Amino acid sequence: MYQYDRKKIRNFSIIAHIDHGKSTLADRLLELTHTVAARDMQEQLLDDMDLERERGITIKAHPVTMYYEAKDGETYQFNLIDTPGHVDFTYEVSRSLSACEGALLVVDAGQGVQAQTLANVHLAMERNLEILPIINKIDLPAADVEGVRKQIEDIIGIDASDAIGCSAKTGLGVDAILEKILKAVPAPAEPKDDLLRALLFDSHYDVYRGVMVYIRLISGEIKKGSLIKMMATNKNFEVLEVGTFTPKEKPVEVLRSGEVGYLIANIKKSSDVQIGDTITLQKYPAPEALPGFKVISPVVFAGIYPIDSSDFEGLRDALDKLQLNDSALHIEQESSTALGFGFRCGFLGLLHLEIVFERIQREFDIDVISTAPSVIYRFALNDGTFKEIDNPVYYPDAGFIQSVEEPWVKCHIMVPSEYLGAIMSLGMDKRGVCTKTETMDARRLLLTYRFPLNEIITDFNDKLKSITKGYGSFDYEFDSYESSDIIKLEIRVNEEPVDAFSCLVHRSKAESKGRAICAKLVEVIPMQLFKVPIQAAIGGKIVARETIRAITKNVTAKCYGGDITRKRKLWEKQKKGKKKMKEIGKVNIPQNAFMEVLKAE
Repeated sequence: MYQYDRKKIRNFSIIAHIDHGKSTLADRLLELTHTVAARDMQEQLLDDMDLERERGITIKAHPVTMYYEAKDGETYQFNLIDTPGHVDFTYEVSRSLSACEGALLVVDAGQGVQAQTLANVHLAMERNLEILPIINKIDLPAADVEGVRKQIEDIIGIDASDAIGCSAKTGLGVDAILEKILKAVPAPAEPKDDLLRALLFDSHYDVYRGVMVYIRLISGEIKKGSLIKMMATNKNFEVLEVGTFTPKEKPVEVLRSGEVGYLIANIKKSSDVQIGDTITLQKYPAPEALPGFKVISPVVFAGIYPIDSSDFEGLRDALDKLQLNDSALHIEQESSTALGFGFRCGFLGLLHLEIVFERIQREFDIDVISTAPSVIYRFALNDGTFKEIDNPVYYPDAGFIQSVEEPWVKCHIMVPSEYLGAIMSLGMDKRGVCTKTETMDARRLLLTYRFPLNEIITDFNDKLKSITKGYGSFDYEFDSYESSDIIKLEIRVNEEPVDAFSCLVHRSKAESKGRAICAKLVEVIPMQLFKVPIQAAIGGKIVARETIRAITKNVTAKCYGGDITRKRKLWEKQKKGKKKMKEIGKVNIPQNAFMEVLKAE
């Protein structure tokens, strides 16, 4: 039976590239430590969101406490935090790592080291964590264990001579991992005093009990009835329950230093909780807060609007609740002439946008649409002021603009060497600059590129995957702002500008983008009783135009024989009616048109 002993606690994360088997490995660890009964076991147990299961990806970091009977006869407490692998959820990973002392680095024996593996290892190294390399999927026919071992040493620079080979699917070699964690991952550090310091590394909203806060105790202890204080927001609460995750919430008497768990304290407002905050006692507060993690700044912005305007309040609540367990989501209110009231949201990438979009529809049952994603541009105006703009609506008058700067990112792309030519042409198409090419092994290359951020946020990942048949991977980090020729492309439907379709683009891409959007709109907007022109304009100049044909009615069908002037009279009458209708007629743009334009090439 486990008795609390700080030296017998091990806190660790699993980090890997997307789809290298970390959730499956977590399943095996839960089975081997008998944390979950065999009858309750299912694949990807910690991925409890429908979306995670359908897509086979981890979106949220999930903590779980396991008790392991080691070969030395002692029982140890293992706190595992399973983390996402996709570049858009790096923030989840960095938060989870700050609650740990060690990390299991899982690398697929068939695919080897990928771009996100590198990014996640750097996050772990920044926090001085003990990194244990693990080579997974060694039972696959394509597995190259020695090759991957060499890659880990050459590319990442950590010793992989004793990296454990395992198969998370069959359970082969997983028991060796548990023993390795005991020896290699250090126990939590000795607290310098008994004051309560708990790192708040995540939270989520429970409809019945308010905000549930995930904590890692650095020093002191916390129990039911403790009066606590949040150091960043300066709010005080009484603790109603503390507990651990096994994987479901399990209340306990007390949480002590080194342990990972949750607390519930009747917190009703999401604004009272800040991820990265330090929790301490009201009566004996800690003198200073723990080093948190940096506030993440979003890179992609898009407007989210309710389809039915009466859902506006519901959408606000939904976004507030999502922001609780996803603090990288940035929200502010805005309105648009075409779409009514909605919110301007900031995301870490396109997958992040997609996931938030789907979660609003599924978890809160609200139908929403989103505008085209954009990035933040910096405008220097003639009067010496600077303006940051992510929405085409606020584009200043062209006469007042002195210069425009756009964000560039540094991008690491890993591809099999035979696709080099195709990647180079994709890079040129996206206005990229190749700064370095490195050979990783006989089959793969590591390319270092610089790209304008707005070129890679929409479809770069999809194109990279299709060009390389799924073997390419990439991750990016912000580099700098550089001056560029950015202009506003305005889309007009029946002479009326439509905000939702307008976008800020580089001058070299404006014409082709305008043509693509116009062509797409002709397909998705239904025919009206009058001709509808669709135009793409830069300033006063029309660069592309398409026309939606009118639905025609044969008004002369009733005329048989007789003088032609009878028919001419009817045609003239019809012409006048059409002209009048065009002046007062309103074109209703269907919902799917907004989503289709996002995909327009």
